[in-house]
Amino acid sequence: MTKPLIIQTEDLDPLPAAWLRERADLIHCSHTDLPRFHDLLARAEGLIVRTYTRVNDELLSRAPHLKVVARAGVGLDNIDIPACRARGVEVVHTPGANTRAVVEFVAALLLDALRPRLFIDRPLPLQDWNRLRKELNAPRQLCDLTIGIYGFGRIGREIARLAAALNMRALYTDLLDIPEPARAGATPVPPDRLLRESDIVTVHVDERPSNRHLLNAAAFALLKPDAVFINTSRGFVVDHAALAGFLKANPGAQAMLDVHDPEPVEATNPLLGLPNAHLSPHIASATDHAKREMSWVVRDVWRVLSGQPPEFPARPK
Repeated sequence: MTKPLIIQTEDLDPLPAAWLRERADLIHCSHTDLPRFHDLLARAEGLIVRTYTRVNDELLSRAPHLKVVARAGVGLDNIDIPACRARGVEVVHTPGANTRAVVEFVAALLLDALRPRLFIDRPLPLQDWNRLRKELNAPRQLCDLTIGIYGFGRIGREIARLAAALNMRALYTDLLDIPEPARAGATPVPPDRLLRESDIVTVHVDERPSNRHLLNAAAFALLKPDAVFINTSRGFVVDHAALAGFLKANPGAQAMLDVHDPEPVEATNPLLGLPNAHLSPHIASATDHAKREMSWVVRDVWRVLSGQPPEFPARPK
């Protein structure tokens, strides 16, 4: 019996990849490797992508036998779900696979923003020792601050639990009415109040088109002049020019962004070079554990190709 052809355009963890390779003809081919990629698409029944492969009408038109598109991750903004459904192509992903990794990363950013520190690699005279102890004093402590969680899905709720463990006051805003037991002590508030009252704002919204430039000039005008702004959700939710203007006008504020629009960051990005803007290369979920869990999307690929319903189909927004 001929094994179905599945294209893997970006990295997968070796263990899930080997699992799928026992059942299917899994071929690793970048979407930029033309014309080889187009030749494979003409025969492929499955396609596994991560962040940078765009699944749109043009790609789908080259894949007449395609039955399933899998995102080894959570966000689906690089996949045109209606176009897939119009062709009868199932879309699957791995919600929750990277939640803990992102929460850990946000915790690290909080400490980077508020707790100056360094490590000593040589003996120090008493004068230098005392100077460092004064210079590395933190003016603010997390337990005295309010964190605003913009978006209260899986990651947002875990951030609320983190805030509770750190004795922080937590506010959140979300489109949905969240039951009390799931709030972890966080208080629901309208977006404007969250932005005004929070010392730290961390963004965890989804990829729906209406979230484009959700954080714009009007939003940044509400922030405190020493606010810490964190975005690990999607780059396009932030108006980078507006954020740059806010940071220039408020040197005591900080922005810490792990996601960008576009990626990789281009020379025209207005945040580059600002001393209070800190950009990282989309690494919030970059742990071996999270990558392995995201790569197990291969199970749903095989379910679909075997005629079974997937465990984690994409849901309409």
